[in-house]
Amino acid sequence: MSKKLTFGLYNFKVPRFVSLRFAAVLAGVLVLAACASAPQAPNRSLQAAEQAIATAEQARVADYASLELSQAREKLAAARRAVHQEEMIVAERLADEALVEAQLATAKASEIKAKKINDDMQESTRTLILEMRRDTGIR
Repeated sequence: MSKKLTFGLYNFKVPRFVSLRFAAVLAGVLVLAACASAPQAPNRSLQAAEQAIATAEQARVADYASLELSQAREKLAAARRAVHQEEMIVAERLADEALVEAQLATAKASEIKAKKINDDMQESTRTLILEMRRDTGIR
């Protein structure tokens, strides 16, 4: 018995046993591909998160954004546990979240530092203006 296959304008007659054999080989290849290898540990994501946390710690971010930095550390620890449990997709997501939390902590600390510098400069400017007025008698 034959089966008729059509590809564009061309028609082919293929014996039934050939199409069954092809289906069996294709199924076998798909099964082997699915089981071939376990997902790799997200080393790049873990290293990026570790580096971001280390950079934040060196910049004394904890003085200004301790909550965000703590969350970054917790997520990095959870990512390492997920790697240990061979949950690589979860581990990568957690490592990426740890990276973002560390970057948020750094940005928040930078904003607070910049605001403090700005406030100090404005106070200095007010003091200078008052000194100038006092010396010249202008009120």
